[in-house]
Amino acid sequence: MELVCPAGNFPSLKAAVDNGANAVYIGFRDETNARHFAGLNFNDRRAYKALDYARKKGVRLFVAVNTYAQARNWQRWEKAVDLCSDLGVDALIAADMGVLSYAARRYPSLNLHLSVQGSATNPGSLQFYHNQFGITRAVLPRVLSLKQVEKLVARSPVELEVFAFGSLCIMAEGRCLLSSYVTGESPNTSGACSPASAVRWQETPQGMETRLGGKLIDRFHQDEQAGYPTLCKGRFRVENRVGHALEEPTSLNTLDLIPQLAQMGISAVKIEGRQRSPAYVAEVTRVWRQALDSYQKSPASYRPKPNWEQSLEKLSEGSQTTLGAYSRPWQ
Repeated sequence: MELVCPAGNFPSLKAAVDNGANAVYIGFRDETNARHFAGLNFNDRRAYKALDYARKKGVRLFVAVNTYAQARNWQRWEKAVDLCSDLGVDALIAADMGVLSYAARRYPSLNLHLSVQGSATNPGSLQFYHNQFGITRAVLPRVLSLKQVEKLVARSPVELEVFAFGSLCIMAEGRCLLSSYVTGESPNTSGACSPASAVRWQETPQGMETRLGGKLIDRFHQDEQAGYPTLCKGRFRVENRVGHALEEPTSLNTLDLIPQLAQMGISAVKIEGRQRSPAYVAEVTRVWRQALDSYQKSPASYRPKPNWEQSLEKLSEGSQTTLGAYSRPWQ
């Protein structure tokens, strides 16, 4: 299985490449990608530099143009696709049917992957994107059980990629509008569920308060590490009890599932985290490279090593991990 790793900047790209990624995915510095955060992503010059570094090390470069284009500035998405073609990237990752259509018509030889934002969860959907736009791979949303993934692999007309490690969200990718209720923006259209302009941090006698769009979404005591300021992972008072009303911060970790994913025919495993630091990318990539190599060397005796699990646990949200929707023992 191919190991696909994230890079929000050039140092992260180097970290991923140097620690064993088979492919690295990046985004451009505007709202055309779903991780549009200040200080992150690549302009034209940096993208060429990233491509050059990756190619010299034999690593593939993917570019995510995976938000939903808006009528007022459609040309921005066209320009992003044009740049992908000029760069000669190994794959353009997209979700918007208009973007996919433009890319397929204008650049027939451009390799297209369906983004997780496309939220394709059934064979009919995968067949549609394959027939209409010629996609060669789809990234599956993190809402399917392992049995559902297996059934989908058996009937899919294209390669399938699944998330292997990284922060979890309770929302189905590409269908979350939660943050737009308090910020006016969503990851689907502007690329960030917590745009910097909507986030406020304030020290108070009760602790560090986090506000999103003016709404109090969490309060941290002095000995607590402040979490990522998203509405779905905030803490709220419900029936006189304060807690994570929607979702407790946690990370997906599928080291245990490598044998099943490989045997069912999954083509690639993806690491989440283009907003993470180069050190995070380096460590997660290193662990997953070792795990995949260990499985390939001796599939029958593969077991996740305790030190791999400990490393990933330290990097997980809330210092805890889960198999997420993959594991549904009650079914």
